[in-house]
Amino acid sequence: MSATVESNERPDYDKVIEDIADYVTSYEVKSDEAWDTARNCLMDTLGCGLLALRFPECSKHLGPLVEGTSVPNGSRVPGTQFRMDPVKAAWDIGCIIRWLDFNDTWLAAEWGHPSDNLGGILATADYISQNRVSKGEKPLTMKTVLEAMMKAHEIQGNLAIENSFNRVGLDHVVLVKVASTAVVTWLMGGTKEQIMAAVSQAWVDGQSLRTYRHAPNAGSRKSWAAGDATSRAVRLADITMRGEMGIPGALTAPQWGFYDVLFNKTNKDQKLKPKDDWQFKFQRDYGSYVMENILFKLSFPAEFHAQTACEAAVTLHPEVKDRIDEIEKIEITTHESAIRIISKQGKLANPADRDHCLQYMAAVPLIFGELNADHYENSFHENHPVIDTIREKIQVIEDNQYSKDYHDPKKRSIANALQVFFKDGSHTDKVVVEYPIGHRRRREEGVPVLENKFKANLATRFPEHRVSSIFEHCRQQSSFEQIPVNEFMDMFTI
Repeated sequence: MSATVESNERPDYDKVIEDIADYVTSYEVKSDEAWDTARNCLMDTLGCGLLALRFPECSKHLGPLVEGTSVPNGSRVPGTQFRMDPVKAAWDIGCIIRWLDFNDTWLAAEWGHPSDNLGGILATADYISQNRVSKGEKPLTMKTVLEAMMKAHEIQGNLAIENSFNRVGLDHVVLVKVASTAVVTWLMGGTKEQIMAAVSQAWVDGQSLRTYRHAPNAGSRKSWAAGDATSRAVRLADITMRGEMGIPGALTAPQWGFYDVLFNKTNKDQKLKPKDDWQFKFQRDYGSYVMENILFKLSFPAEFHAQTACEAAVTLHPEVKDRIDEIEKIEITTHESAIRIISKQGKLANPADRDHCLQYMAAVPLIFGELNADHYENSFHENHPVIDTIREKIQVIEDNQYSKDYHDPKKRSIANALQVFFKDGSHTDKVVVEYPIGHRRRREEGVPVLENKFKANLATRFPEHRVSSIFEHCRQQSSFEQIPVNEFMDMFTI
């Protein structure tokens, strides 16, 4: 071939894209555990969003772009009076879900929060259902929402198991965009071909840099980035359903595709890695594994790698609370991912900075016996300088076995250990917590805590009788699945 021309033979869709579309259109989730966990996940996710409405820095982002806009059959944002187009509603729902860093988590080579996808799923399902009812047709039921959630969880989580986007500087919300695009296109009635086209658009879209999650630039964008991603997914799905063509080689196109442009990194000697090292790898086929193994944040609104450190700190609090001034040093033994993401020294600039600082998240419950969203606020931090004093005494140590068990698919531990040493030479026991209460291994213990968390979050927005009504509608699997989406959203509308 001449060096002055390129081949213009249009390729088939990349296998990664086709596999996603096949899964969304053809796979039937038969796992009772996955269905039940999805319902609990929905409750927990909506509760997190309702709690976030207490914070003006979150609520200032909500509402139509043009004040006074009226959208017939518009999507509702739970806990608010807003009724908007699905694209902005998805942004708002995604924003409130993620704001407090309190919704579910998936940890692997890449990290993320698969329930972020609920923003696009719920906004789209509500809009479709209301329009169907207005035409005398049957609305979608919450069973469809749960199915979309399970499949979005699986796509995002499966892509994350073996593929580290953070190591090439990309934020994990790229996976929210891809997963939401796939299932939202399906909700809109998209065929396999249309789902492939939409997902290809998500891959070639501009992707977010991770810098807003890390020192020294950590800030509030990390709290709305997923809402932005799931909202963009709704827009891309809509564009596709209007007839827009896809980009079949979005991932593999030489020089111009996702792999070459964004996923290929050079070694220190500037030699390119072999192609096998920078194309996606998969540990398993798509199924229901991710929802079954999802991690819930039940006790602390904290970055998940710190959850077990917080549990250990609460355990040590009674022994330490009256000896804070006597502390010589504190050792946190942890895993590599926690060190890379949330271990920080120096001034913490804002709440978003604090809820991604391992030392801060361990110091607060060690001193006060608890950790909640208010503890990250500027006013609390400024009034308690002892927190920074304790932070400076914390030494973070990696345990190689913790790091290994973190990646072991049979364990998926998120271990931390805490030990406090005093100036007189005495010390506490070393408190080790391998699995947080939101882990699959602690489901029986965790579900009642999740339900109580949901009721408490409902109570921040609704009167007692309404809290009881919503909770009773949500707790029974068989009846919950049959609730029309529009009626479900009615329960959460102000």
